[in-house]
Amino acid sequence: MVEVNSGNFSKEVLDSERLVLVDFWAPWCVPCKVIAPTVEKIAEERRSSLKVAKANVDDSPELATELSIFNIPTIVFFKSGKEHSRLVGVNTKEAIDAKIEKIVSEE
Repeated sequence: MVEVNSGNFSKEVLDSERLVLVDFWAPWCVPCKVIAPTVEKIAEERRSSLKVAKANVDDSPELATELSIFNIPTIVFFKSGKEHSRLVGVNTKEAIDAKIEKIVSEE
């Protein structure tokens, strides 16, 4: 898992050859803490096919604004340098895995 911010977002996310899941979160956000272990598990299980990044909205408010992140946690999927889709709020591992499978099956 990689930490992203305004400085490295293009390199780490937009320029990635792989599908990228970006978890937008903040340290004070209880729902973010609830979903964090799920995101970490997905990162571990799919490390060969999926890049997982975390973006702290408190540290990078301009990035959150640019991407219209109004609620956290928000998971945004990027494919081929463009936003593909997003999930807002606490989602189950099954829901996140299903979204990943749907995106991958579109290739």
